[in-house]
Amino acid sequence: MKPFSPIFILPIILLTSCAIFSPDERTDLNAEIPEQFSLYSNNEMDQTNRWWEQFQSDELNSLINEALTNSPSLQQAWARLAQAEAIAIKVGAARVPSVGYDGSASVKKDSAGSATTAPYTTTERHTLGLNASYEVDLWGRVKSESEAAAFDREASREQLKTAAITLSSQVALNWTGLVAQRLQTEVIERQLESNKTALELIELRFMKSQSTALDIYQQRQTVAGTESRIPLAERREQLLFNALATLLGYTDFQALEVADHKLPAIGKLPPVGIPADVLANRPDIRQAGLKLQAADWQVSAARADRLPSIRLTASAEYQNAEFSDLFDDWYANLIGSLTGPIFDGGRRKAEVARTRAVVDERLAAYRETVIGAIQEVEDALISEQKQHEYIASLEKRLEASQRSYEESINRYRSGLIEYTTVLIQLNSFQTLERDRIEAQYTLLQYRINLYRALGGSWSDELPTPPFKNED
Repeated sequence: MKPFSPIFILPIILLTSCAIFSPDERTDLNAEIPEQFSLYSNNEMDQTNRWWEQFQSDELNSLINEALTNSPSLQQAWARLAQAEAIAIKVGAARVPSVGYDGSASVKKDSAGSATTAPYTTTERHTLGLNASYEVDLWGRVKSESEAAAFDREASREQLKTAAITLSSQVALNWTGLVAQRLQTEVIERQLESNKTALELIELRFMKSQSTALDIYQQRQTVAGTESRIPLAERREQLLFNALATLLGYTDFQALEVADHKLPAIGKLPPVGIPADVLANRPDIRQAGLKLQAADWQVSAARADRLPSIRLTASAEYQNAEFSDLFDDWYANLIGSLTGPIFDGGRRKAEVARTRAVVDERLAAYRETVIGAIQEVEDALISEQKQHEYIASLEKRLEASQRSYEESINRYRSGLIEYTTVLIQLNSFQTLERDRIEAQYTLLQYRINLYRALGGSWSDELPTPPFKNED
């Protein structure tokens, strides 16, 4: 048998380079962003380093590194990326021919006479075949679907980086919150001891007829009020500890150790660059842009699907009664088929409309992400600036309150004022002491939010996941 010649299908295969459906390049996505932020200079931004190291806390560094390795939320993001990579390979496989094989062996026995006297006739059959199929991508449908899957894969990679940035900020916020709450508890306990000492002194003065029973009752009420704050502070501390253990992937929360009792010092404001830098350093913005590009390619695929398609199928089969002579008897077959829609009830047209609507949705989502990123940076900048001003004012109030309290104590001991005035000054001073710690923690929150809003390229080098996909 004369083998077939591929010359007849060569012109058709060459048509695969004539993919007429492809999305137009988008060049005006970021035309509306401002040239600079409203606060601070547009110094060049350097986000290649791990921002949490600026706090100079070995414990925080260790906790974030542990979270980036063991966090279940990040492991889910790794798994989603693996799925997207597999889908991209699966969809892209349609761009190359598919080759398979099949084989069979059978034995058949026939009897020409009676079942007791006539011999049986045995017939053997051995078959081995190869087959290949390929869709000629005349209009770029296969390419478009492959490109869309590739952009979805890259979007999933950016989603992983976004999850890492979010995770690092959550660990930092919970750790600083836990340390701040420990400081709050220590302040409350110290205030309780001070209030108890004051109560003892008032009781001594009462025994000498230098104070009244009302003074004692009022101070006891102050002591009881301070005591009541301790369970609430301990509850908040434990909840923050549990949240931190959860972020790190602990099942045994008691295995987590957090020893620091001092809030880290906040350094100078990092260079924030310009809004265009933020767009380049934010993986969530890149993810939104990649999903938009994937949607553009899906439109091209849907449009190409409305046109005819050509599929080539080739096969070669070997047959023989004797396995040893199997390759002596063979035949080959080449089939080209043309298929196209005539009437589908508007299904393909509706798919084009749907994919175009997805593009509109993702374009709006991209703009929303960009606007949200700029807002986050602006919010963090103004919040930190005003928080610094608030802390400076709070320090002045605390100093004045301490002097007022000391003066009221002296006047009370001299019998010039009632103890109610002392209590007012005492409560004000102790409240400001607690407010100072809360204000310092809030300042750290704003700085962490700023680092998160600026993004950064450090997430490009994440530790590999602790699990592997095996064939």
